[in-house]
Parts: sequence; structure tokens; C-alpha cells
Amino acid sequence: MDISPSPGTFSNDKRMSWKRILLFSFQSLGVIYGQISTAPLYVFGTICEQDIKSEEAVYELFSFIFWTMTIISLLKYSYIVLMADDDGEGGTFALYSLLCRHAKVGLLPIDRSSIEAMNYEAGSPFEVKVESRARRAIAKHKSSQYLVLFLALFGSCMTIGVGVLTPALSVFSASSGVQRSLSDMTHKIFSSQSTQQSVSRALERCKYPSICTSSLCMCYIVGIYNIFYWNKRIILAISPVYMYRFVQNIGVKSWRSLGSIILCLAGLEAMFADLGHFSKKSIKIAFVCLIYPVLIACYAGQASYMSKNLHAINFNHLSESVPAGAIRHSFVALSLLASVVGSQATITASFSVINQCLSLNCFPRVKVIHTSDKIRGQVYIPDVNWLLMILSLTVTIVFRNIVKIGNAAGLAVISGMLVTTCLMSLVIALYWEKSLLLSACFLIFFGFIEITYLSACMLNFHRGAWYLVFLLALSLTVMLAWHYGTKKKYEFDLENKVTTEWLTELSLGLGVCRVPGIGFIYTDIVTGIPSFFSHFIANLPAFHQVLIFVSFKSLPVPYVPPSRRYLIGRVGPKDYKIYRCIVRHGYRDHIKDTDDFEEEIIRSIGEFIAIEDNDLESLNSQEGRMIVIGKPLSDGNALVPLNDTNSYKGSANFENNYSQTSTSGSSLESSCAPVNRKKVRFMLPPNSPKMQVSVRKELQELIDARESGTAYVLGQSHLALRQGSNFLKRFLIKTYIFCDKNCRETPVALNIPHAALVEVGMVYTI
Repeated sequence: MDISPSPGTFSNDKRMSWKRILLFSFQSLGVIYGQISTAPLYVFGTICEQDIKSEEAVYELFSFIFWTMTIISLLKYSYIVLMADDDGEGGTFALYSLLCRHAKVGLLPIDRSSIEAMNYEAGSPFEVKVESRARRAIAKHKSSQYLVLFLALFGSCMTIGVGVLTPALSVFSASSGVQRSLSDMTHKIFSSQSTQQSVSRALERCKYPSICTSSLCMCYIVGIYNIFYWNKRIILAISPVYMYRFVQNIGVKSWRSLGSIILCLAGLEAMFADLGHFSKKSIKIAFVCLIYPVLIACYAGQASYMSKNLHAINFNHLSESVPAGAIRHSFVALSLLASVVGSQATITASFSVINQCLSLNCFPRVKVIHTSDKIRGQVYIPDVNWLLMILSLTVTIVFRNIVKIGNAAGLAVISGMLVTTCLMSLVIALYWEKSLLLSACFLIFFGFIEITYLSACMLNFHRGAWYLVFLLALSLTVMLAWHYGTKKKYEFDLENKVTTEWLTELSLGLGVCRVPGIGFIYTDIVTGIPSFFSHFIANLPAFHQVLIFVSFKSLPVPYVPPSRRYLIGRVGPKDYKIYRCIVRHGYRDHIKDTDDFEEEIIRSIGEFIAIEDNDLESLNSQEGRMIVIGKPLSDGNALVPLNDTNSYKGSANFENNYSQTSTSGSSLESSCAPVNRKKVRFMLPPNSPKMQVSVRKELQELIDARESGTAYVLGQSHLALRQGSNFLKRFLIKTYIFCDKNCRETPVALNIPHAALVEVGMVYTI
């Protein structure tokens, strides 16, 4: 049956040479396959020794490893899941993004905020496909939409859980061959910001891929050696007959051991989640040609050694199967380095997932540092890094048992895979537009296998798996509470907003004063006047000469190109000089923390003024036309930054225009003083005969307002519960209030200087 995606699906392989694809395949060894390549260190080590009583039991367990890796990793991920990319991006949120755009399952306020923000461009990914019975059913039943959102958040929580458990598990298993402190090793993995950034750069280049390649080569050599030295009959164990015998003699103890077998797939989700850093072909080549055969040989050699050493001490650890002497010492040292690589890969994946949750307003505000200017999506989050370290140290110190940590990690791995299976079945039916029967076959086939392993992991609930449930409850509660509180605040803003006419009529009735300067009003709504600003005007009837209502809208796409990012329109008549700017960004974009963000908005409004009357690419809204800004103007920029005026030196027009942009008592020298310095100052372009007089006048007024100063107005919300609210609502709102008070403040997240900040308090009764 054909389950390939419809024609037109994005592919970043066609434009790459084979040399670049092979280079990406090599680099992916450190970034993507760091964890799965270290799985042999702890897969057999997490099985209780008393559960392996005979040589036949070893054959049965190896048969499960072989077929699990073949069906799940090779068939499901390499040949099916990798095709479900979202414009080159992968992961749980990529699947959710595809469903939001093509099946109308979006529940977040950002998904349905306004037609202006959602209308990306004709023929874009936002163009919903023809309605089908499945799409109508999902759109009709809101419970199904809640379920899809819950699955996306649940999968994200599992990624975070793996990021907590993997460092403890990897170091515990790797360091069993040497005597050293586990806490010290774990602390080194969760290093400082500077070290984390150097680690990210090393992951991009060749240092960590070289470590993984060396480790894989050593595992392959040791595996082949053990097969021929100890027991060549292990090759026959790939027969499914051994799995059938295992099921025939099933018991509670033997069934529990499957919870450790699933750890052979630990880190496999990174193959799909980190798709945006490489290409599908490079990831597939690395796995099919290197990772898969090497790991199979390694597991076979380890099982071969175990089958002949059933009563040896620590027989189930990989290092024990390595010949004694210098080779074993070298292998232990290399495995320690490889465990650090694998742990860093899972920690980085946690950062990436949390960054996506931030873009969709499903996680409290935290500081995000982009560690690479060349590769988008590589981030470091200091607060989350400390939290992961504390949780990982806790599980290491409390359990001090590789079996218990492995049980929790196994539950995290299989739960994340089950979420991917559920979302993929929806993508097959709703995005690829295949038959519901094919989608159901995919769900039943892979879902049955994963549920089988899930049941085995649940049998180990009292043996350490409960810790993952604790992590899930903690992270999922924070995510759901933040989403719920954000949604309720947004609904309150929509219900209490006032019309544009209210602002214009109030100006005439109360004699509102206009003060020099530009006022940035940050709001979540994209039409009307936010309630906190109307509250501000009613008590203090004055606002700035130029007002700009700024709204950030995250779209269900990975990235929004700069040419499509800003949507500009007017609020009220031209004489009022009130503008609205909708900043659209994807779930992997980085815009709020940039230093030149304010200048970009000023420049975009200048372009809007210049092309307002003759622009054909505009959108209709309740307040008028909204124009997409970002493409270069045919006759040059509407506003010229002073640091780009070298080509105009010596021009009489430049001298005249500069004198107009300077306010009284200011000069170039004074503007460079540390206190009064502005980042960028603008001027009108000289020699522009095509520009109308009215346009030039309005641009000059914008420049003068910019020179007079800038103020930022934000609503400071205080949530209050209604009388009679149920327990669940009270719990979610109180959790949101706690997170809001202890997370990063909005002005800091937007890089707003406190000296120019005006916060207006509002009580939101939820």
C-alpha cells in the first residue's frame, strides 16, 4: 500500500550535492544519534539478573531487540515518519502544526485570532484542503481537538522526561566500569552557558560526531569479536520463532523485561525531531548504512557473551564483554565520552521542544539564547538547564539503581513513540489524504507493538517508573495551566475591547492631549482597542503623537520569512497617526529578543506609508486594509537609517534632511552620549521625486516622533476567580498566577527598557 505524501511536499534533498549529504550524515552522528548509539551501555544492564535464567532466554530477548529495531526504527521512522516533515521541520509540534493548518484542529488563541494573522499568502500552507468526512468530524467535535492538543503537549513532556532521565542513566551505566562520582559527572553534563554554547558548536562540527563514530566502530568490532568467540548461534536468534516461544512461556517477571528492551530505541525520536538541522536523505543514510547494522552487531555480540556467562558478575554490562586489558580501559573511557554526547543531545532536544511551546503560549516565559547564527533552532535555556540538572541529580541520588532509572526511561521512550503514532495516523488521513483504512492500519499495526511495550513498562511502575509519572504531572500541569490562563486572558481581552470609534470620539469629547513621541501598545488582540489602554486613557486623557498597536501572532509553521512577517494597517483616520502592526512568526522563529526589533517596526511603518495608496497585496480587516510589508521597494527605502547614509555624504539634501530630523537642542555629538543615545536614527531619502508631498510629510512626522522619544505601554494583568468556581478551574488559575509571578517578566522578554515602560494594571475576573 502506498503511504507516501502527496506531491508538492517540501524536500530539502533535491538541491544538495552528494558531498553535502554525506557531510550532513556524518554530522548527524553527534547531534541526532548520540543517545541511541550509547543505548547498548544500559539496555541489558537494566534487566534484573534473575529474569535471565537460561541461554534460551538470552536468544528470546535478542530476537525482540532485532525485530523492534527493524520494525520501529527502520520501517516506521526511516521510511514513513521522516516523510511527514513540516517545511523541513520535524517533531511532535511539526505534526501538530500540519494538523492545525490542514484539518482545523487548532485550539490555541493564536490559531483563530484573526483572518489577518492567519491569511499567510495565496497557495500557502494555510490553504485548507477540500473538506472530507474526517475533517468535518474533527472540526465538529471539540473534544477531538482537545485530544490532539493534549497529545502534542504529552509528547513534549515525554521529551523533557527523557532529557531528565538519560543523563543519569547514561552516566550510571558508563561509569560502572570505573570508580567515580555520579553526581560530579552529572554536574558536568549540565554545564554553564558558555560551555553549553561551545558544546552546541561542537555538535555542529566534527568533534562529537568523531566521538560517536569511534564509539560505534569500537562497539561493532567488539560485537563481531564476541559473536565468533563466544556463540555464533546467536545469529539464528533473529528468527521470530524465539519471540513466539517467549510469549508461550510468558510470566509477569519475564514480561517486565520488555520494559528494558524498549530502551534500544532511546533517542530514536531525535531522528525526526532534529530533521530541521539536516535533510531527510542524510538522516536516512546515516541510520540505514551505519547506525542500524552497527547496533545490531553490538547487541548480538553482547547477547552472545551473556549466553555463555550466565553466572558471571555484572554479566549484563557491555564493558564486561570487552577483552580485558588496555582495550577494555580504552572502551570504558570512550563510552564515558559517548554518554556525555548522548546526554547533551537529549538535553538540547528538551530546549528545542520548550522553545516551541513558548511560541505557542504553552509554557511560562523563560530566557532563550540562540547558540548558532548559522543553524536555526539551536537554543539554550538557562533556567530549564538548571531545572533539568536538579531533577536528574535527584533521580541519581534517590534511586542509585540502574534498573529503576531504566524503567522510568523506558516508559518515557515508548510513550513518546505512541504519541507520534497517533498523530501520524491523523496526518496520513487528513494531510496526505490517504484512505481511512490505511490510516487505521498504520495506527493498529504500530500502536499494537508500542502498547505491548507500554504494558510491560507499566508493570514496573513501582520499580522506578513512577518517577516519570511525577515528571509528567509536573510539566503537563504547568503547560496546561499556562495555556488555560493565557486563553482566558485572551478571551477577556476580546470581550472587553472597545471600538476604534470610541478612541476618536473620546479625543473630541474630552479633549485628549497628544504628546510628542511614539507609543508602542503591546496587546494580544488584532482588532479594536485593548481594555487596559482604554482604562489608561479614561483616567489620563493623553497619548503620544504616534501610536503603534503591536501584536505578536505565532503561526502553525516553522518559520515566517522576513518578507511576510509584518502586517501593517491604520487605526482610525490618517490624521490620528495610529497604526497597527501584527508581527507573525513561526514556532521556531526568533524575533522578540532581537535588539533591532523596534527599528524594524519603524521601518515597516515607513514602507506602509509610502506604498499605502498603490499596494495591491493587502488584506481586508474590520478596521481597513492591512498590507504585508517586507519586500524591497522599487524606488528605494522609505526611511534611511543614518548608519547607511555613507553614499549620501556631500549631498546638500542630506544636510537639509538631517537638520530636520534633529530636535531642538540635540546634535549628532549629543545623540552619541551614553545616556541619550538611540540605537538607530532615521532620515528621509534624498532625491526622491516620486514621493508625494503628503507621504513625505507623514514620514517626517514619524521621524520627529521617533526623535522625541519612545514609550512602551503594557497591560499588567491580575487574575481573580469568580465566586463558585470549581476546584479544577481554581487549581489551574492559581498555578498560572504562581508561574506568572515567578517566570520572566514581559518587559524583559521583549527587551523593553524600564525607564520607558508604562504598565497599566487590570483585574481579569475569570
